[in-house]
Amino acid sequence: MTERHKGQGWGDWMSDRVFRGMIWLALRLPRGPRIRLMGWIAERIVAPMAGYLDRARENLALIHPQMPEAERDRIARRVANNMGRLLIENYATDELMAQARAHQPTGRGMEALRQARDQGRPAIFVTGHFGNFGFGRAVLAAQGIEIAGLYRPMRNVFFNEHYTRMMEAVGGHSFPQGRKGTAGFARHLRDGGQAVLLVDQHIAGAPQLDFLGQPARTALSAAELALKYDALLIPFYATRLPDGLNFTVDLEAPIPHTDPVTMTQALNDSLAERVRAHPDQWFWIHRRWK
Repeated sequence: MTERHKGQGWGDWMSDRVFRGMIWLALRLPRGPRIRLMGWIAERIVAPMAGYLDRARENLALIHPQMPEAERDRIARRVANNMGRLLIENYATDELMAQARAHQPTGRGMEALRQARDQGRPAIFVTGHFGNFGFGRAVLAAQGIEIAGLYRPMRNVFFNEHYTRMMEAVGGHSFPQGRKGTAGFARHLRDGGQAVLLVDQHIAGAPQLDFLGQPARTALSAAELALKYDALLIPFYATRLPDGLNFTVDLEAPIPHTDPVTMTQALNDSLAERVRAHPDQWFWIHRRWK
């Protein structure tokens, strides 16, 4: 361990070594079998042990109390399967970027984005933990868009090191949350850059806005930054196709500039529509409603 690992226990180090070994072994397999295997491991081993399935079932019961228990269980397991798939997809960065370069994003946001780039105007792409959000970012990067990201560092420092490298390999520079990271992220926007934010996690002290029919604390930061730097605010999603291996990437029309609460509610509504259409592709395992 080095000085930057101070405060981390040997358990964290060992967990990271096991994870690294699993990723290394999985990457030795052909793409299709590798992705399906990691989905199975996440669904059948990791999610039950970590309590993710129970949490997903609880969240589904909150939002869909009339849904049969068997259907909630099916969705929870598919969510875990998608989690395993996207993890190994994103760690196979060369393959992911090759797939991204061959993909053409669609949606009304594409034309607005082209105009903004011609004008040197910044853009903020907003998504959630849906489908494979890393692939969506990779597709934008493959279009020549250097995207900065703002992320919440992992508690396990060993894991966070290679996770951050992976994120930057499929997008652009990633800034850790905090005063210094947020300042760098803001400078990137101020200089006319593009950025990506995920807005579907509970943020203590944030306003309670509607998400899937229930109040959920939601950060206003994406809308506030868009207003401050006159940036486009574009919802975008990478939706997994039925074959389990490929995606569509869609950029929606930019959110009109009004006020932070109205704009953020529009982002919540946009994501909610995607979740209703594909409930097994959103991370119900998060503690979204506390």
